Amino acid sequence: MFKIVKREEMASGTVVLNEIEAPRIAAKARPGQFLILKANENGERIPLTMAETDPEKRTVTVIYMVVGKSTELFRRLQVGDAYQDVIGPLGQPTHIEPGKNVVCVGGGTGVAVLHPIARGMKNADCRVTSIIGARNRDLLILEDKMRLASTDLHICTDDGSYGRKGFVTEVLKEQLTRGGVDQVVAIGPVPMMKFVSLLTKDFGVPTMVSLNPIMIDGTGMCGGCRVTVGGETKFGCVDGPEFDGHKVDFDELILRLQAYTEQERLSHGRCKCEGVHS
Repeated sequence: MFKIVKREEMASGTVVLNEIEAPRIAAKARPGQFLILKANENGERIPLTMAETDPEKRTVTVIYMVVGKSTELFRRLQVGDAYQDVIGPLGQPTHIEPGKNVVCVGGGTGVAVLHPIARGMKNADCRVTSIIGARNRDLLILEDKMRLASTDLHICTDDGSYGRKGFVTEVLKEQLTRGGVDQVVAIGPVPMMKFVSLLTKDFGVPTMVSLNPIMIDGTGMCGGCRVTVGGETKFGCVDGPEFDGHKVDFDELILRLQAYTEQERLSHGRCKCEGVHS
């Protein structure tokens, strides 16, 4: 069992942070890797990329948006409660090249995944320009942490309630037009990563994206997380979660992510009606 030692709600309670006791994982984990968590015997296995690891405190931190049955079960866990299963670290860690001029683009809860990568790049003497966005100010997360992890920070909201009104791609285009960008890292909703990658491809700037496909075992056995990258089938769990954004078939990924939308909606509805143990 993996006890929750800190719990925080963000974005009007739609996003939850859990710091979890997991000493062996905390000792090995590196930026970009992920966990598979299961709340209880009735829950599903859900992959979440780590937002933080602390080997001294022997903890790992995940941040998730409540969107379905499993994350609803996660939300009901309080400090002192425990996840039944936490497996990791899984996936390939982020490749960081020191001294680069990097633009990090994050949207929604993708900012939680982006933060340790931006911090790792800044610690490796990279110049890190970060652009983070959300639909509105209430949904923006980790602004203070991203400011510390970045050389420059730009904030966008769709409705203009905070920072610049508009999409992250508009600020990114300005950065690319100035020139000198060695790499872009984009993590967030799949459509955002798609359009960031289309934009950077026009400028010839290498772009890394972190994918979160439907996943079951996290070890390459089931094949549920397969994605097409450069015309080849890759597995998000063992080959990723990070891939060359210019080679990802985003349209196929969007279709695969929508495959169980109706079942997820019904399951979430039953969970809310039936209570904690559904």
